[in-house]
Amino acid sequence: MFLFISVPKHIVETLSALYLHIPFCRSRCVYCDFCSSTYGREIQSAYVQALLQELRQRSGELAGGTVSSIYIGGGTPSVLFDKDLSAIFHVIHSVYNIKECAEVTLEANPDDVTTERVRAWKDMGINRLSLGVQSLDDRLLQMLNRRHTSRQAIHAVEAAFRKGLDNVSIDLMYGLPMLDMPSWEQTLELALALPVVHLSAYCLSVERETVMEQKIVQGIWHLPDDELAEAQYKSLISATREAGFEHYEISNFARNGKFSRHNSSYWDGTPYVGLGVGAHSYDGSVRRANTTDVQRYAQSNGNVPYNIETLSKFDQINEMLFLSLRTSRGLNLSHFKKNFGEEVFQAVIQQAHPHIVHGRLKQDGDTLRLTEAGIFVSNDVLSDLLIVD
Repeated sequence: MFLFISVPKHIVETLSALYLHIPFCRSRCVYCDFCSSTYGREIQSAYVQALLQELRQRSGELAGGTVSSIYIGGGTPSVLFDKDLSAIFHVIHSVYNIKECAEVTLEANPDDVTTERVRAWKDMGINRLSLGVQSLDDRLLQMLNRRHTSRQAIHAVEAAFRKGLDNVSIDLMYGLPMLDMPSWEQTLELALALPVVHLSAYCLSVERETVMEQKIVQGIWHLPDDELAEAQYKSLISATREAGFEHYEISNFARNGKFSRHNSSYWDGTPYVGLGVGAHSYDGSVRRANTTDVQRYAQSNGNVPYNIETLSKFDQINEMLFLSLRTSRGLNLSHFKKNFGEEVFQAVIQQAHPHIVHGRLKQDGDTLRLTEAGIFVSNDVLSDLLIVD
């Protein structure tokens, strides 16, 4: 049941990131279980109006704080008309204090990207584009029910670059049915030859009640074995390193220090406000989750149903461990001990010791981080470190 209660004042006085969820797609990918829909223009228009109202009504939560990053995610935000995106940014800049050099990201599908739209997006203040490429193999794109081709993906990156929107990230997927090593290596070669400064790459996770799950259960598609998926990940690490990318988080790589500032705020435990259907907000101890019902949200006039989860001390400990150790920055041990005390600190050090001995974790002075060998078994390492109540 969703609760209509006020967010505690202490949640938001230090918030510095905004996430806005646009749940609309023209078609649904076979692997997707995100909060998304294929509703048409009527629902989209009502949804945007509700989002504008939520932006206004929740602006006081920042209590004069500065927003350092804005992320418009989905779904596929680029399916919205530019006038809708423009209205969203007008309200954001009217009621929030936006840092002059804020990172402003828009997720887009490659076939929505034209030079004219890039120009319009830049005029709105968008300075970073995240493209859902997933593959540069047309056979796999068709299998995934992606609506773009490899050529359109390449042209989208080039169109953004030509118009001066040069902070471009692309998403890729590995561990897919029918994805062999030659195809994966060709996708990497093509992708890393593009003028992209950021790459996110994810191993397929088969979610319940998706078309992907149905095809696998029916024996129509077959997942690659663990050895092939690991080989694809190793190839990814090697290829990105050779292309000058820094591996700064388990699934993320960046050139020239162009880390995703917004996503890094999640991994650093920085508080954020999430607006739109299914969006989450977080202050370090309390998490708010908006309703996942698109039609209910669209009819809410900004009075969004949501629920609240208060994290226990052990939840906060484990969240810091899990998120920090996913990054190349690692876990700051002094900060961890200051927050959670000597007893918890010693318990984590004791549990980390076998992994340090076997080369899966490394302690550099005041920092604990995964080694490259540890990254390949990160789920096992991290689960061993978690503190149980």
